[in-house]
Amino acid sequence: MAIDFSQIPNPCYVIEERLLRRNLETIQRVGQEAGVEIILAFKGFSLWKVFPIVREYVSGATASGAHEAKLAVEEMKTLAHTYSPAFTEADFDQVLECSSHITFNSLTQLAHYGERVKAYERAITVGLRVNPEFSEVATELYNPCAPGARLGITADQLGDQLPEGVEGFHFHTLCESSSQDLEKTLEAFEARFGKFLGQLKWVNFGGGHLMTRKNYDTNHLVTVLKAFRSRWPNLSVILEPGSAFAWETGFLLASVVDVVENKGIRTAILNVSFTAHMPDCLEMPYQPRISGAYQEAVPGKFACRMGGNSCLAGDYMGYWSFDQLPKSGDAILFEDMIHYTVVKTTMFNGVAHPSIGIWSEEKGFTLLREFGYGDYKERMD
Repeated sequence: MAIDFSQIPNPCYVIEERLLRRNLETIQRVGQEAGVEIILAFKGFSLWKVFPIVREYVSGATASGAHEAKLAVEEMKTLAHTYSPAFTEADFDQVLECSSHITFNSLTQLAHYGERVKAYERAITVGLRVNPEFSEVATELYNPCAPGARLGITADQLGDQLPEGVEGFHFHTLCESSSQDLEKTLEAFEARFGKFLGQLKWVNFGGGHLMTRKNYDTNHLVTVLKAFRSRWPNLSVILEPGSAFAWETGFLLASVVDVVENKGIRTAILNVSFTAHMPDCLEMPYQPRISGAYQEAVPGKFACRMGGNSCLAGDYMGYWSFDQLPKSGDAILFEDMIHYTVVKTTMFNGVAHPSIGIWSEEKGFTLLREFGYGDYKERMD
C-alpha cells in the first residue's frame, strides 16, 4: 500500500515497518552466519515503541549509561551491555541493577567501581574499552581514535598485565564504515592487544558497521568475523551498530512556511529545524536527500536553500534544485531521517517538535507520539 500522506501530521518522523524489518533480517542473518551477537545501540536508535518488532530479530542492547540501561530492561526486556566514558556515583547502582556487562573507559574507573561489580548479588562481566589507535573515520568529531582521544585505554597505558577480573575488551573505531575498515581495525587491535586475547571471554567490536547500506559487502563481513573467531575460539564476539538498524527506514515530513530571498539567494523557511531536529546534518556535516529534488544547484532549475525555523543564523543547508519553485504549504520530505535524529532532537527555541509515527502496509499510519507546549515546559520544570 502506497503511503497516504494525508494521514500523517506535518511535521512528523515516520518509520516504515517494511524497511525496518528488511534491515533487521539482514542483521539477524549476519549474526547467525558469522556466529556473533549483534545488539542494538540505543545511541543511534531508541524508538522504544517499535522494540517489539526489533525483539523478533535481536535480543540484546547496549547502553551508554543508567537511563539507557533502564530502557533496555523495561522495553527490550534484557539486561544491557553498558559502557560510559564516566560512570558517576549517582547512577552506578542503577547501572549495576540493569546490566549484564559493564565496560570501563579507564583504569581509574575500573579501580573505583570494580569491587562493587564483583560484590554484586548477580554475576556481571567486566570489560575495558581499549583504543587500537587506528581509525579511518575522516570527520574528527566522530573519530574515537584521534590523537588525544578520551575514549579507551591505549596499549602502553595497559602495560603487560591484564587487570584482575577483566573478562572482555571493547573497542569502537568505525562510523558508517565498511567491512574492509573493520578488517584493518582488527589488524591494529590484534597487533596491540593480542597478548591479552587468550585470557578473555569476549570482545565487543563496537558500532559503525553499516551492514544494511546498499552495496555493503555482508559476505566479506561474515568472512572477517569468522576468521577472527577461528583465530580466537575462546572469545564471544559482539557487535553493536546503531545506524544499521534504522538506516533508510523512514523520513521526516515537513513543509514550507515561507520563501525569502537575499542577494539572489532563495531560502525556503520550513516548519522544522536542522539544529533541533536534524543535528547530524550540521555536525557531520551531510546534506540529506529531499524526495523529488536535485542535491545541488542545477542550471535551468529552481535552486533553493532549506532554512530551519529556529533563530540560529546557521540553521540552514543548501542547495537543492526543484522543477517548480517551492512555495508556502508545499510538503518537503527529507529521506533517511530515523537513525541519529530522534535520539538527538532538542526543543531549542521552543520550535514545534515533529510527531513520531509508523507506517505499516497493513495498518497504514499509526501515531506513536505527538508533542506540545507541555513537553517544552516540562524540560525546565
